[in-house]
Formats: sequence, structure tokens, C-alpha cells
Amino acid sequence: MEVNDYFEINKETWNQKVKPHLTSDFYAVEAFKNGKSSLNSYELNALPDVEGKSLLHLQCHFGQDTLSWSRRGAICTGIDISDVAIETAKKLNAELNFDAQFICGNVLDTAELVTQTYDIVFTSYGVLGWLPDLKPWAKMITNCLEPGGVFYIVEFHPIVWMWDYRENPPEMRYGYMQDELIYEENTGTYAEKDVAITTKEYTWNHGLGAVVSALAEAGLRIEYLKEHDASPYNILPDLQETQAGYELQNKLYPLLFELKATKP
Repeated sequence: MEVNDYFEINKETWNQKVKPHLTSDFYAVEAFKNGKSSLNSYELNALPDVEGKSLLHLQCHFGQDTLSWSRRGAICTGIDISDVAIETAKKLNAELNFDAQFICGNVLDTAELVTQTYDIVFTSYGVLGWLPDLKPWAKMITNCLEPGGVFYIVEFHPIVWMWDYRENPPEMRYGYMQDELIYEENTGTYAEKDVAITTKEYTWNHGLGAVVSALAEAGLRIEYLKEHDASPYNILPDLQETQAGYELQNKLYPLLFELKATKP
């Protein structure tokens, strides 16, 4: 198959996920509609003042985080490959009377799909694995930023994706910097484990070096790279709840990283 075939299969996977996610405790959509933010402390601390700033949210799913940034005063645009997710985001936007824009398309084509550049480009939690090559992704981000603009990502650590979580206990199966694509069929979703859907997923692993190098080579100046033991989400096996979030009991490896960069 060609890369575009993998994208189309992944698009259908994300289309299937939208409906169960809307009714899941994980996304808590009713609480969100009533004012609860879907953003976590990592991204809020990294981007404390977005009032009046233009913000592009890459791989936005059905727009919850995008609209949470809108609540904080940002002028937001969200993009996602799932047409079902984008239609849902538009409905939420209208229901909440916000002014966010939502675009359906492959994230790698974002620079051709938007009509402006942005003060902030943001992406988070489970996004990089859907991309076969980070170099065009990083170039797109640079092209979408205003001079002096900020790129920020908070993401699951690459070590997390070395494990096959279909096994019990999970089995270390995939390479940290594996070039070959990874194919899995999964039942349920991270947000609704018991829902009766089976999804086909094609993903790629990228080490931290690949992330940093792609962004630097695209012309961005790295402000910081941080690694964290705690995830805000209890979506991996055998995590323990702490004041910081959810952590491995033995803390053998970090669960998250965050990176902030600027366009000179």
C-alpha cells in the first residue's frame, strides 16, 4: 500500500472513535459544555497567556482542546483528518457560540489548507505516531508560524510506544526508532475500552532525537525539552495515581515529554 492508503484507513479508524468518545467519561462532554476545561497543567503552564492570540491546533480530534483555548481568549483554528470529528467540532463550536474555525484535512497539508500564519501552533497527546516522517511535519509548522511565534507540543514519551498493549502483561515489541510501520487491530478505544468496535491502525515510532532534529532543521529554535513521569491520563496498564497524575509504580521511564520552540 501507499502512504495515502494508510492515512485513509487511519481516518476511518478516527471516524469510528468519535461517537463513543462523545459519551465517554474520559471526554466528559457535558461537563465541558458547562465550562470545564479539557486542558491540563502542562499546556496551561507552557502557554499561560493566549488572550487575543491566533492559535492553530493540529490533530484536534473533535475540538475540545481547541474550544478550551477559545474559552481562554485565543482565536483558534483546528485541523483533523476525521471528517466526523470536524463536523462534531463545528457543532460544538456553534452550540457554545465560539468563533473557532475547523478544517478537515491531513495535518501534513495544513500550510496549504489555512489562509494565515499563527502566533501559536499547538498539538498534544497521541499525535506523532500517525506521521510517517517528521521532517515535512516540522516544515509545515514553521510555515504556519508568524515570526516570533511559538510551537508547543506535549506528547506521550516515545518509550511508551515500544510496548504492545494488546498483551497482558504488555510486551516490548517495537523499536524506539523503528523505521518500519506498525500495524495493529484494536478493540474498543483508549477512552471507551468496552465499546464494540474494532479499529485498524497504522503508526510509526519516532525517538526524541528525531523530534528535536526535525524541528531544528526546519528553522525553529528549541526553548526547552522536558520529560515527565506523570501522565494526566490513566490510559496505560498498572499506573498509580499520584498528586502529579498517573505514574508507573517503578518509574523506570518517563511517560510524557513537552517541547517548546520559537520561530526566529
